[in-house]
Amino acid sequence: MTVFQAVVLGTLQGLAEFLPISSSAHLSLAPLLFGWPAPGLAFDVSLHVGTLFALAWYFRREWIALASAAWSIVVTRRVRTLQQRRVIFLVVATIPAAIAGLLLEEHAETVFRAPEITAVALIVLGVILWAVDRVMSERRELDQVRWTDAVLIGIAQCFALVPGVSRSGATITAGRALGLDRSSAAVFSFLMSMPIIAAAAVLKVPEAVRETGLSAPLLAGVLAAALSGWLAIAVLLRFVSRRSYATFAVYRVLLGVFVLWFIHGRG
Repeated sequence: MTVFQAVVLGTLQGLAEFLPISSSAHLSLAPLLFGWPAPGLAFDVSLHVGTLFALAWYFRREWIALASAAWSIVVTRRVRTLQQRRVIFLVVATIPAAIAGLLLEEHAETVFRAPEITAVALIVLGVILWAVDRVMSERRELDQVRWTDAVLIGIAQCFALVPGVSRSGATITAGRALGLDRSSAAVFSFLMSMPIIAAAAVLKVPEAVRETGLSAPLLAGVLAAALSGWLAIAVLLRFVSRRSYATFAVYRVLLGVFVLWFIHGRG
C-alpha cells in the first residue's frame, strides 16, 4: 500500500466514521472501486486510532467531566449527578456491541464484508434513517437520555458489525426513533463510540503493526483519519442543528445502488 492510498483510506475513515454513511463500507468498497489491494481489517481498525484522537480532542471538556464523574462513582459508590448518570448510560450502551463483537468477529471479517451485503445495508439503513428523521419529533435533549435509551441505542450499535450499516448511522437513527433531537442523537452517538473504538484498536492495532510495522502508510492513514474525523464531527453537529439527516440518507441510497450496478450491471 502506498502513502497516497493510505491517506485516501484514512480520510474516508475519518469522514465516514462520524457521518452516518458507514466507514466500514467506504473502506471495503474503495479498494474494489479503485483496483487497490485490500488493506485488511487490521489496517482498517488501526485507522480508528486517528478517530480516537479526533473524539478525544473535540470533546475534551466532556471527557474530563465524565472522567471526574466516573472517579466520584468509584469513591462514593453512588450515582447522583447528571454527569454520573451519563457515565453509567455510556457503559450500558457499550455492552451489547462488545458482546456482539466477540461473538461475531469471524463473520465481521469474512461473510459480512461481501459487497452485495454492504450495498443492501447502505440502502436499507438510508431509507430507515430518512423515514425516522422525517417522522419523529425533536422532543428530548441529551440531558433527558434514560436507561432504556442507552440499552436500545447500544443494541442498535451491534448492527454496525455489518459494513454499510454504519455505527453512527445505526445509533443516530435509534436516538432519533426514541425522540432525541438531531444534535443530541449525534452527540450521544459520538460519546458512546469512544469505548468500542478504543477496544477495537487495542485488539487489532498490534496485529497491524506486526503485519506492516510502523510504516509510513500506516502513520499517514492514522493522521488523515484524525484530521478528517475532527472535521466530520464539527461539520455534522453544525449541519444537523439547522437541517435534517435527509442528505446523508439520499447519499447512502445512491451509493448502494451504484455499488450494485458496479458489481452486477456493467456487463
